[in-house]
Amino acid sequence: MNFIDTWAIPSISNVAIPSQDFTHIVETVVNAYLPKGVVLVALLWWVWFRPERAEAPGDESVRRHNRELVVIAIASGLVALVAGRLLAHYLPFRLRPMYEPGLRAFFPEANVDEPVLRTWSSFPSDHAMLWCAVAMGIFLASRPVGAYALLHAVVLIGLPRIYLGVHYPTDVLAGAALGIGIAWVMSAGAIRTRVAAPVLALAQHYPAVFYGAAFVLSFELATQFQEPRVLAHSLLHGI
Repeated sequence: MNFIDTWAIPSISNVAIPSQDFTHIVETVVNAYLPKGVVLVALLWWVWFRPERAEAPGDESVRRHNRELVVIAIASGLVALVAGRLLAHYLPFRLRPMYEPGLRAFFPEANVDEPVLRTWSSFPSDHAMLWCAVAMGIFLASRPVGAYALLHAVVLIGLPRIYLGVHYPTDVLAGAALGIGIAWVMSAGAIRTRVAAPVLALAQHYPAVFYGAAFVLSFELATQFQEPRVLAHSLLHGI
């Protein structure tokens, strides 16, 4: 372990509430979708339909800018997911801390419902990459709501996974930094407008197709493409 993890894991263990009920609550947060991606996806929809004053000058350009940022938030999240998988695959394999015999004393006995934890490298945290990228897109559209989104990603997505030993602290820190960085780069004017243009054109000319596809994408994003990822993993490994 690096010095950050060596210091952080015992520190978190020392301040954690020594209660099976608390551990059960954290397990529920980690295993459920509602306190994780569903909230942030709902905030993306809020940004998309965010009302502007009808009489305000430049109202349409503001609305278009907000919708471009929604597209960029989702695109950044998808890029983050792919980048996270590539990094986990090509970097040296890192076993989850919950499976390290020397670290078991620092983590509670927990039941985390993820079937590929043992075979997928811990570094970086793809949860942190995805949701910090999405939260950063929300932040660029609305500072107050985006600040909550970033806090939500850290407190309800990152910290519980560290507490249960699903990730090392540096897995989450690196994932968060990469996700925020990807969203920041993709939000640059030239990239943002080019990526968002075909999506906004589809929404304008074929709204029924667009919103149907947006619903499916929202569902898969909120569940972090869990079923397609497990299916792909099974096909690749012949399971």
